[in-house]
Amino acid sequence: MCCWSILPFTRLTILFDIPTPATYNPRRLPNLPCIDGPPMSAEASSPCCAASRPSGTAVGNAEPLEVARPNRRQTRGMALLPGGRFIMGSGDGHGHPDDGEGPAREVIVRPFYIDTCAVTNQSFRRFIQATGYVTDAERYGWSFVFRGFVRQELAATAISSPVETPWWLAIAGSDWQHPEGPGSSIRRRMDHPAVHISWNDAAAYCQWSGKRLPTEAEWEFAARGGLEERTYPWGDELTPDGQHRCNIWQGSFPTRNDKEDGFDGTCPVRAFPPNGFGLFNMTGNVWEWCGDWFSATYARSGMVDNPRGPDLGPARSMRGGSYLCHESYCNRYRVAARSSNTPDSSTGNLGFRCVMDT
Repeated sequence: MCCWSILPFTRLTILFDIPTPATYNPRRLPNLPCIDGPPMSAEASSPCCAASRPSGTAVGNAEPLEVARPNRRQTRGMALLPGGRFIMGSGDGHGHPDDGEGPAREVIVRPFYIDTCAVTNQSFRRFIQATGYVTDAERYGWSFVFRGFVRQELAATAISSPVETPWWLAIAGSDWQHPEGPGSSIRRRMDHPAVHISWNDAAAYCQWSGKRLPTEAEWEFAARGGLEERTYPWGDELTPDGQHRCNIWQGSFPTRNDKEDGFDGTCPVRAFPPNGFGLFNMTGNVWEWCGDWFSATYARSGMVDNPRGPDLGPARSMRGGSYLCHESYCNRYRVAARSSNTPDSSTGNLGFRCVMDT
């Protein structure tokens, strides 16, 4: 992949008749300029998962950050993973060909620490208070919010809506503190993952904390939890014994969410059981940024020893899927699944977790 004002983050019925991907026509969304970006290439993934900012409008944080020195306290809330060999990627046909999941190949990663949970609103707020950092969403003045979470009167003021993903609205005043725009709050969501976080924002947090973003190889090694060639962090069955193990969309995307897993939008970072490494919500809930530049062909490069992705690219990799993923359109809540977005883009389903070298 909710409330307004300061009410608890509760279940919400979708308020809008959102056109499905098969029937979408821009003329059905009057008064909303459409963001029509360049065609997708082999080096960029399908845009369904998280909308991207238009090119040519980049902003940056001018103030340098004070970098924290690594110390023992920083490993609190992290798990030490042994590293080793594992089968990365998938060739089972369930992925999206343009994403470059395959081929399945043996990869080696070194030992590393990883956050057991995605970075929460509480932790991100400490970073903001310590540094005065201003996120990309705040600098731009807007971010992308899922249309079903936007009040009708606010939706009418939307800046734009992407052509390929009309369920995203560019809402002025939406950011990590106001996930659904003006009038919304994180006050009762401090244990939820921070969202509307760009890659730039995540990298700045890592710099401040003395950590870094995981490589895709590290992320997938961690997500698998010690299991080999399984679809999800817990095995091959999405709902073993009828139990939901992650926060994704149930129903008919993007018009009806049946909320069988108990959530409409984000959920607390420990809402579901951890995987075999003790890591929570490695799939579903929010997409998580990785350090790599995205490439759909890098997996065929032959790099197997601690791969870190290509040297350059138009977008950064992200992993794990979100509360908006559904098998009918975006089944990227699998451990091998991948997607991408531009480094300054932010959406209501995009967060991160950190790693640290041993």
